[in-house]
Amino acid sequence: MSDSNQTLRAALETSDMLEIDGLHAWDFSLDDVQLLIKCMDGRAEKRWSFTLAQLDAAVFDEALKSWTLTGDSGEHRLVCLSAFSASNDDDDTEVVDEV
Repeated sequence: MSDSNQTLRAALETSDMLEIDGLHAWDFSLDDVQLLIKCMDGRAEKRWSFTLAQLDAAVFDEALKSWTLTGDSGEHRLVCLSAFSASNDDDDTEVVDEV
């Protein structure tokens, strides 16, 4: 997320994974009611939920490249991440060794 003018909801739309309070979470959903985040911390499952009003009140920290988000359980640091994916398409280009 490089555009500090972007909203957290817009950043979430293009994110494949989140980091919340230092924990990586790939299991999250955003709907018309809330953002729900689940992740594992060792053997313990952790869950967070945020209302749309809480998402709209989030503040982007340009220096840390993260969002400060206040939920029912206090303040949290949220980083939106995008994954790289490789194509499964085989390239028909033939490689020829020069002798």
